This record gives sequence, C-alpha cells and structure tokens, in this order.
Amino acid sequence: MYKVYLVFSLMLLAISSSTFAQLNNNAPKVKIANGVIEGINNSGVKIFKGVPFAAPPVGENRWKEPQPVKNWEGIREAIKFGPRPMQLALFGDMNFGSDKMSEDCLYLNIWTPAVTGNEKLPVLVYFYGGGLVAGGGCEPRYAGETLARKGIIAITVNYRLGIFGFFSHPELSSESPRHASGNYGYLDQTAALKWVKANISAFGGDPQRVTIAGESAGSISVSAQMCSPLSKDLISGAIGSSGSLMGALSPIPLAEAEKNGQKVAKSLNAETLLSLRAIPAEKLLAAKGQFSSTIDGYFLPKSPVDIYSNGEQAKIPSLIGWNSQEMVYQFLLGGKEPTLVNFKEVVKNRFGDKADKIIELYHVTDDASVISAATDLASDMFIGFSTWKWTDIQKKTGGKPVFRYLFCHPRPDMVATMGNKIPGLAGGVQDAPAKNISKTPKATGAVHSADIEYAMGNLYTNRVYDWQQDDFVVSEIFQSYYLNFVKTGNPNGLGVTKWPAINNKVVPGVLQIDVDTHITTNSDLEKRYDFLNSFYFPTKK
Repeated sequence: MYKVYLVFSLMLLAISSSTFAQLNNNAPKVKIANGVIEGINNSGVKIFKGVPFAAPPVGENRWKEPQPVKNWEGIREAIKFGPRPMQLALFGDMNFGSDKMSEDCLYLNIWTPAVTGNEKLPVLVYFYGGGLVAGGGCEPRYAGETLARKGIIAITVNYRLGIFGFFSHPELSSESPRHASGNYGYLDQTAALKWVKANISAFGGDPQRVTIAGESAGSISVSAQMCSPLSKDLISGAIGSSGSLMGALSPIPLAEAEKNGQKVAKSLNAETLLSLRAIPAEKLLAAKGQFSSTIDGYFLPKSPVDIYSNGEQAKIPSLIGWNSQEMVYQFLLGGKEPTLVNFKEVVKNRFGDKADKIIELYHVTDDASVISAATDLASDMFIGFSTWKWTDIQKKTGGKPVFRYLFCHPRPDMVATMGNKIPGLAGGVQDAPAKNISKTPKATGAVHSADIEYAMGNLYTNRVYDWQQDDFVVSEIFQSYYLNFVKTGNPNGLGVTKWPAINNKVVPGVLQIDVDTHITTNSDLEKRYDFLNSFYFPTKK
C-alpha cells in the first residue's frame, strides 16, 4: 500500500512540475505555465496546435501590447489550429489549415520529435510572410513536421496584421504606459518568443538555442526582432529569406503613423478609443488607410539602420538570402513595352540624373537586353536590395558570421489537371479565368516566395506544381543548410557544398542554391547594390 501511495505522490509531483511531459504516447501531454495541453503523436512527431501564447486581443485588449494568458484547469486539447488573424483574401497562394479567422488569433503550433522532454533540442520559430496584411501559422507550406523528423523543434506563430497589428493613434500612445502605439504584430512575435523561452524545455527544447526564421514579411520580422531591445536577447540565430526592415516595409516615425491613424478613425466616424474598439472586426478589416510599423521609442527605439549601424542589434549568426527573380519586369515598366526607349524613360523618372548609371550597371544596350535588366532592377527595388543591405550591415557590425545565399531554382510547370486554377506566389491555388493564365509570365528564375516549400521540406503539401526529382534534390540541400544552422549556428556539414561566411570579404561570395549548388563571386551584383545603397541611403555607407 505504501508503494502505491508513493507512486501516486510522485505522479502528482510530476504533474505539478513545470517540466512535466508525457510525450511518448498517442495523446502526448505537456504541462506549461498555464496548464496541461494534449496534442497528437504522428509517427514519432508530437504536434501541438492552437496553443495560446497571449490573451485574446479583443475588446479592451484591441491595440494593446499582448496580455498574459489566463490559466486553465484540467487538460486543454491542442489538436487543431487556432483561428488565423483577420485579413482580406489578397494572395492566391495562401491555403489555411484553420477553419476560421478571428481577432482572437494569438496561437502558436509546435512540432517536436522529443520522447522524454529532456533532450534540449534546438528550436526554430518561423514567422509567415504576406506583407504584414495576410498569412497564418497554419499554412501547410510552413508546417514543421519534416524538419522535426530531422532533429529540431519547429514552431509557427500567429501575429496580428493590417489595422489590427499596425494601427497607431495619439490616444493609443497616450494610454500606453510605453507612450507608444502600433507595432502590435511585432510585439505579438516578441510575446511568442518569451513564451518559447519559458515553456519550450517541457517539449524537449533548449531555450538557449532558438533560431527565428521567416520569408518576405516574415524575414522583415526577423530583422525587426533582431534590432528590438525587447527580443534581441531571446534568440540565438536568424534566418531571413527575401526582405529586411531596411528598405521593404520600413517603419515610419510615430507622429506620422498617428496622423495616418487619425485619418482612418475619421473615415470610420469614430471619435474616441471606446468607439474604435466597439467597431466590429469585419468593418475594421474593410477600412482603408496606411498601416505601417513605427519607430515608436519602445519596440523600435530608433531607425533600424541606425540600430544596425551602431552594432546595437542581436549579436548572433545570420543566414540571409533572396531569390533570383523576386519580381517581374512589368513591375518596373508598368504597361509599357520592354524597349530600350521605354526602359530609359522609366529609369529617368525614378532615378533622375542617376539614370545613366543604372543603365550601365544593369547592362542595358538594346531592346533584347531590356527584359532581363528590368527583371533584375525590379527584383532589386522590390526586395533584393533591402535584403542585401541587411547582410552588408550585419557583416560589418554584427560580430558573428553572416551567410549569404541566392536561391536560383525555378519551380516546375503547374500540374496540367489544375485547369483554371492558377498559382499565387507560392503554393496554394486560386480560382481564376483561364485568360489570366496566359498573362502570367514564365519564370526563368526563382520567383518571390518560391523557396518556402523547398527550405521547409514541404513540397508534398503543394499540389499545384509538377514536382520533379531535381526539386526534391534542391529541397534536401536547402533543408540541410537550415538544419545545420539551427543546430550549430553554421550551415556547413556533411553532404553539402562548403559555404563560407561573407565577413571580412572585399567582394563577398554568394551561395547559389540549385541542383548545382556552388559559391560564386559576382562583382556586378555588389556594384549594383553599392550604387543603390548610395542612392537610397546617401549618408549611410
């Protein structure tokens, strides 16, 4: 009888412990700070979906810094994705695993291969893209199961978007103890990182080895978290794919953001915060206006360029790159034909007396060279330059290795049976008239966000494209670099091309990721970006 009592007492002690975990069964259970959650076991990978990391940002919590989660009694199921953030249907490439969207969206998802909970595995936290106006941690292309099977814990995080995540107003700044408003989406990400720090050991993770990653707006988010004093000490590594806060979706001064917010409030006939918070979420979602991240003196105490230039960002290894065809030439030329005359006219309008230098650097000599040059320039202006800027400044002031890549592998053709379904930027499908298909230019390089499924090992989740053996080869290469980096802070390892850091290099090499992955030194690329740097940041070299 004493033995039975002793065993029962020990069980109660385990349940009361913050590290309690039963991972090696069909319904794995973990005790976290707020209570016990139960997930599912998918052939060794334990999956916990819809885990709250902050209180619902609704009612009085709308446009507030994330608030603590209330504890719960008993066992909370974590077997389905929580609601995705409020957003319009803007991108045809987005599939969602959640069954609805809601303001109540601050949930994360965990994939862990741990068995005992004592493994101290490295952790990857992934932030989705979508221009800070769309996306969700439940998209299949971000799922962490493939990477988890190879020895890491993978996490996806929801964060507020658009007006819900980046709305500023003088009254919001006044009521805030930080005297700041906006950046709520970024603060959500920070809250998730704090949650990981406090709880991930119960899932077999190491809170001292947390790498953050993201693509497009997710990459911009990574660059933001690295330079915020609120989060820079919560992370040990950074992976950025196509985008940084120094160029794309750059923050604006708080005063300017507050003026934008006042215009939105006026358009909604809302004179007070009380009335703004009473507006239904669906009506807010339809509101027109500019919702930008802000230099708020709190999350971002000053310009990101200044923070990075002064070496005040996180001193961590970084793996950063972009794609070979981030944007189509039409982005630059608009409706004009790709001729030398039209190219010169457009460049003159954009770059003024620097137009001749652009023509020289992008090697535009005749009509035949325009499409290639306009594609390169459009890609650089869209997001390529801002990503390069991040790597260039990080290698000078970051104090840790920076690894730069260019993803070059074009996606295959769409599956013939898709009919009138067309792809968006990456994965997923969108119903559209057949005439739109003929207007979609054939990509000769890797288009924006085409890298996601390759890097995350999730080609199988995207049925739009006719994947071939080469695609799976490239995916294995990309995954290997990701996994090595998350585990060690260095992407190098057995079976992949050696990848040197770019620090202290006069003309840094770039790793071109493709079937034939190799290092190339491209002085033309550096000259282009050096010039754009002097154009966009004339006082910042």
